[in-house]
Amino acid sequence: MKDQKLEAFGRLLDIMDRLRAECPWDREQTFESLRNNTIEETYELVDAITDKDFDGIRQELGDLLLHVVFYSKMGDEEGKFDITSVIDGLCNKLVYRHPHVFGEVDADNPEKVKYNWEQLKLKEKKRKGGVLGGVPKSLPAMVKAYRIGEKAASAGFDWEKKEDVWAKVREEVGEVGQEIADLSTQPDAAQRLEEEFGDLLFSIVNASRLYGIDPEMALERCNKKFIRRFGYVEQRAAEKGIPLKEIGLAQMEEWWQEAKKIPTSQECPECNTECQVR
Repeated sequence: MKDQKLEAFGRLLDIMDRLRAECPWDREQTFESLRNNTIEETYELVDAITDKDFDGIRQELGDLLLHVVFYSKMGDEEGKFDITSVIDGLCNKLVYRHPHVFGEVDADNPEKVKYNWEQLKLKEKKRKGGVLGGVPKSLPAMVKAYRIGEKAASAGFDWEKKEDVWAKVREEVGEVGQEIADLSTQPDAAQRLEEEFGDLLFSIVNASRLYGIDPEMALERCNKKFIRRFGYVEQRAAEKGIPLKEIGLAQMEEWWQEAKKIPTSQECPECNTECQVR
């Protein structure tokens, strides 16, 4: 089995070498030109994971692996690094950051493992940005807020009890309300309102972290639920032959409540997969 894996990886490297030499598109790519494609492929993998589409996960992992090999090939061409140094660096990092597996450190639960991991990362890299220096600048704002909260908590900057976070949430809601009240009388209230909305969202993300909820996943599930229910409202309006804008909120609300009673998904007899109910 191990030989098969090595053979498959070697085949991929050989294909990459040939593409870089013979394909006009692959030959002209740079680190910068591939950046956005890499981000897109990452999100496609996330979509497949969210949908529990294991065939899709397999395919998207392949696409991401291609990017790892592609960047490594370009790094080799520039004499900076190659796939061997990438893999060796990863292996060394994994061994170093898992002393409870490869060393004598005790970590018998995931929380201890995570804490040790963060402490070793800080010690290893000695980041100029301190505890928060390792949070990537290009992360989406919600994911970044979650990681900031995690890292600050690993340094002891957190609520003593998770229930205490709700006082902060209520405080931020009050400050948002105050800025809304000031919109008509203070010209700079709109800018401050944006800031207070940011503070409120940040506190909500921290609350989700404390309760073990992934806010990105939670919001995406909410997005899909809203799309499904709104699609049902659109369908009912179409059945009546009335433009949606002419339906009225009362009728929309009635159909919305109907949509809430429909199961989230059902087995599709045609494709034998789960299809969203409209």
